[in-house]
This record gives sequence, C-alpha cells and structure tokens, in this order.
Amino acid sequence: MAHANAVLEVERFPEFAPAGLQVVGADEVTTIACGVSSSRELFERAAALGAELVLVHHGLFWRNEPLVVDARLRGRLEVLFAANASLVAYHLALDAHPTLGNNAQLATAIGATTERPFGSVGLGCTLPSLDLDELAGRVESAVGRAPLVLRGGETPIERLAIATGAAGHDLVAAAHEGYDALLTGEPEEPSAATARELGIHLLAAGHHATETLGVQALAAHLAERFDLAWHYVEVENPV
Repeated sequence: MAHANAVLEVERFPEFAPAGLQVVGADEVTTIACGVSSSRELFERAAALGAELVLVHHGLFWRNEPLVVDARLRGRLEVLFAANASLVAYHLALDAHPTLGNNAQLATAIGATTERPFGSVGLGCTLPSLDLDELAGRVESAVGRAPLVLRGGETPIERLAIATGAAGHDLVAAAHEGYDALLTGEPEEPSAATARELGIHLLAAGHHATETLGVQALAAHLAERFDLAWHYVEVENPV
C-alpha cells in the first residue's frame, strides 16, 4: 500500500472518500482481484478467486452518504471479513495518473496522444484528423460499448479532451479551450444543446465502461512489482 500510495501521489488529490486501504484483511497478499466499483457481488467473486486484496476505483465510503452500516454496507463487510480480504480504493488519483490512470489508459487505447492536463484530472489529447463516426468506433473497441454521441456539427476531431466517469459538466470548458470533442462516461441533460450551440462533439461511453482500464493497469503494476497473481472481475453495469 505504501508503494501504491506513492506511485499515485494520493496526497495531491482532495478526495470524496478515503484513498488507499479502507478495510484491513490479511497481512500477506498473494492474489489481487480488481474491479471498478465496490459491491457484494465483486467481493464474493474476489473471495472465490482466493484474493487477499480487492482493488477498486469506487470504494465503500463517500462523504454524501449517511454514516450508518445499513444492509448494503453490512453485507459487503461480511463478505470481506469472511474472506479476510483487504479493500483498497483509489478514486481521483487513479483517474489522473499519467500512465496507469483511467484517462491515460483510454487515450492509449483509442490512439490519442496526450499533450496536457484537462480539468481537474482529465487529459487534453491530439489525434490524426478523424470524423466523429471513426472516433466512436475506436471508443467502442476500447471499452466494449457503443458510446452515446451528441454531435456538435461536422467538425473533424483533432483535439480531444478525455475525462472518464461523470464529467459531462466539463463540456463547456472543453469547448472554450478549443477542443473538438469531449470523451467521458456520463453526459448531463444540457449536453445536447451545449454541443450544438458551441460546436463541440460529446461521446459518453458509460461511467463504468470508461473506468475499467485504470484498476487493471494498477493491478498489473502491483502484481509485477511484488510477484503476485491478479484477476479483473467485471460486474456488469449499464451506467
């Protein structure tokens, strides 16, 4: 955990939840199971794989939720305790990492070149001039899901902002900074009109789908560094 915290520079990011170790399990780790979001199903499947450490992007605790161990949280904790498995969660720090992060991994997967930061944890990228349909096809190949496309005219795409997850709110900023398109997970209700009126495309490929790559990259990094086995557990989520 000390190594992961240092690699991700967790202290740089004001978080919505505790970064790093959230539930303490076994002292020794041989196997990592990783997934996007905490859920009882994920923890049960991780336990079946013999994982002593479960690595997620979305952890158990969020500041906007009541401080009560309800049926949902109790069920999740029971599975972790029974398996003696630790839970480790990295949110914004994993979005932002320049190589292991969700944005960087997605940029690489679609053939985009990173040039600069965008927004709080996103990336500003360049592409060889692509039409919108071609970019949408690349995104579908990368995340396994056809994105929702909100067209902002007929402009070819050479400058692309990437902000995975729920970053539809960044569309105006992307337009004002001269990007041809924003690639994110979730749009917002005003996004369609904003795209048309500011002449910027928006591709929304799913909050879950756009954030599957970072946990896998981090798990693979830790597995190589510490000679561990690792598995990615996909819990289907249409959002």
